[in-house]
Amino acid sequence: MLELQEKGAHNIDLVTPTHYADIIAGVLTSIKPRLHIPVVYNCGGYEKVETLKMLDGLIDIYLPDFKYASPDLAREYSSAPDYPSVAVKAIAEMYRQTGKVQFDENGMMKKGVLVRHLVLPGCRHDSMKVLDILKATVPVSNIRISLMRQYTPCGKALEIKNLSRRLTTFEYNSVTDYAAQLGFDGYTQDKESATFEYTPEWDFEGI
Repeated sequence: MLELQEKGAHNIDLVTPTHYADIIAGVLTSIKPRLHIPVVYNCGGYEKVETLKMLDGLIDIYLPDFKYASPDLAREYSSAPDYPSVAVKAIAEMYRQTGKVQFDENGMMKKGVLVRHLVLPGCRHDSMKVLDILKATVPVSNIRISLMRQYTPCGKALEIKNLSRRLTTFEYNSVTDYAAQLGFDGYTQDKESATFEYTPEWDFEGI
């Protein structure tokens, strides 16, 4: 991490780091005084509060997903009916640790929580419910959200009625409009983001 900092990295992005959380906590505890760039915890939102508390004071930016509001949808698509309740508690803890979002003089985020949500076809009402829950959990002006439009059907998803198609403009815009009504600030995507060009080829080489 210190070497990356010396090379000019803007931040340290820890992607899907949950299973190494205890090790990360130990490493960051020892080097944090010398680390002057933000540490980002990039995760799926399905985090235990106990795990996050190990990282209190060590993580500058939390970048969680908030995938579903409906336990039924979470069960159907992720086999995790408790996902909504777990994610809400996790995001509340993340916000407790970081507080209000902060940016540097170049507009780059240096502290806070940025919640991602992928709008799925046929699920716009669930996406709106996600926003309702998020607003009830943290002050909307103190976080940022990223409403993603990049869903691209492939594999077994092509056999599932709702998931076998791309998102429509109406579906996506209805969610972004609702987010604006609730007072959220953040990031959106163009429809061109839903393409296989952005899907990496997983050949499992080196695993």
